[in-house]
Amino acid sequence: MQKQEDIKQLGLKIQKESLVIEKLINELKKVIVGQQTMINRLLIGLLSDGHILLEGVPGLAKTLTIKSLAKAIDAPFSRIQFTPDLLPADIIGTMIYNQQKNEFVVRKGPIFSNFILADEINRAPAKVQSALLEAMQEKQITIGEHSYPLSEPFLVLATQNPLEQEGTYPLPEAQADRFMLKVVVGYPDKKEEQLIIRQQVQSLSTPIISRVATINDILSARLLVKQVYLDEKIEQYIIDIVFATRFPEQYGLNRLKPLISYGVSPRASIHLALAAKAYAFMEKRAYVLPEDIKEIAKDVLRHRIGLTYEADAENVTSEKIIDDILKSIKVP
Repeated sequence: MQKQEDIKQLGLKIQKESLVIEKLINELKKVIVGQQTMINRLLIGLLSDGHILLEGVPGLAKTLTIKSLAKAIDAPFSRIQFTPDLLPADIIGTMIYNQQKNEFVVRKGPIFSNFILADEINRAPAKVQSALLEAMQEKQITIGEHSYPLSEPFLVLATQNPLEQEGTYPLPEAQADRFMLKVVVGYPDKKEEQLIIRQQVQSLSTPIISRVATINDILSARLLVKQVYLDEKIEQYIIDIVFATRFPEQYGLNRLKPLISYGVSPRASIHLALAAKAYAFMEKRAYVLPEDIKEIAKDVLRHRIGLTYEADAENVTSEKIIDDILKSIKVP
């Protein structure tokens, strides 16, 4: 009885606090046409302190979306264009000699912002990628002998172009695993494309993004997201989905065994639970439903499942494997 009362009280708090997310979505819609899934996933990452890997062709408003979100919260934003000649110091900063003071001083790099757009992350070599990914994991940067904490919230949105693979450095599996979500960004539909044309060609003035939330609003919303109730049956559902990627034969999915070279890591379980809580919060609920898990499962798992040569030969994608697993696992 006490638990039901607590969930009810939490639900009332969430109804009130989640209004800030509605304001952010409405503000982003001023400049972003369509791309609702990308916006939702970006907010899930923001609410659950997770980083996002976006895959999509150029021109799908990836940069514009995160830039607009930073403006709507009035938080510092940095865009880093990843190129083959980029060095780790170009991202994290370095020590430079000050002749007047006759000493070395720290010049901080663009990583010292709340929102980081790592544009075309697969264009830079592994040394640069790992410098960024270390910052994502440790939430601090070491320059010289000193460590500098990064400001909260700290959200990295990395993009990669799926078209041109020549001269790129694909993210190693262990580094891709650091991203909470991998979101595949698709083309707009015909009506959305028409709106984009009108907005860009006919409009005399560009819509201005106003500040509708603060960093403190986001941090207090995060505390509520952590409190969203996750039933033991839902926890078991998450574990079954994760274990089905590792041992498909135990779940009657023998046909998947030759297609999967390795299953998802324990980070997947954590991120699946956190993302589901954030999604429930955005839906103004104080508890997680199985539907929440299904909604975000592909984004959490697609970059964590290893495919065999057999899967490549049969054109089986990680999305197809996730679909088969979700259909087979019993829903609580």
